[in-house]
Amino acid sequence: MSLDFMTRAILAGAGIALAAGPLGSIILWRRMANFGDTLAHSTLLGLCFALLLNIHIYIGLTAICILMACLLALFSRQHQLANDTVLCILAYTTLAVGLILATVLPGIRIDLLAYLYGDILAVSEADLFWIGAVDLIALVTLARIWRYVVSMTVHEDLAKVEGVPVVLVQWILVVLMAIVFAVAMKLVGVLLITALLIIPASAARQVAKSPGQMAILASILGIISVFGGIHLSGQWDWPAGPAIVVTAAVVFVLSVLSTWLIKFQR
Repeated sequence: MSLDFMTRAILAGAGIALAAGPLGSIILWRRMANFGDTLAHSTLLGLCFALLLNIHIYIGLTAICILMACLLALFSRQHQLANDTVLCILAYTTLAVGLILATVLPGIRIDLLAYLYGDILAVSEADLFWIGAVDLIALVTLARIWRYVVSMTVHEDLAKVEGVPVVLVQWILVVLMAIVFAVAMKLVGVLLITALLIIPASAARQVAKSPGQMAILASILGIISVFGGIHLSGQWDWPAGPAIVVTAAVVFVLSVLSTWLIKFQR
């Protein structure tokens, strides 16, 4: 029996939020938000290449996003310019080139608004399969390297002394980000992917008492944001992707206010 479009949208959003919770927490801990934003902007360029090469959209987009993520990671290691400067230049350059290719290359027809702001209500059952596969890969991998990530976050040099494969773990995180971004692009769009990772994790950070709690709570808050955003979309005819991000922002504000209230009562 086929699922209706609202059920598919909720399942898809919850699936992405499940992986985005721990990954977004890691992005905050390791201060990789700018890297994530740059990678998000480059996904449109990856989409154009995937369509140009006539590859299955998810396979092509994931492969090209991984390649872009690796290139961005290498560029960010240079020492001539500040990393923030380099990432900002790359973010808007890749987005601009992607927008140009989407409009001028022959044989490519892209609904730019759908990819810039997401189209979660158009998710198919095949999309749900890919999201489930990404969840499985991301969560199993993160579970295997979790203690390494926490150790690196506390003190990277000490982690190296203790035998943590720091460089390998860093590259694994880059690849996982690329995979999640490639799938999330269709749901919340190029301009909002990073927000879905960062905002619920930031809200969870206000109340969590351990790294594990923060990761789990970030996923829960992300799922709540998906439910709330899709509900608002249906009630007020808002675009679903931005509605999800706005809901996440409201959740973040409420978490900050609750923290302040607890401190004030003490």
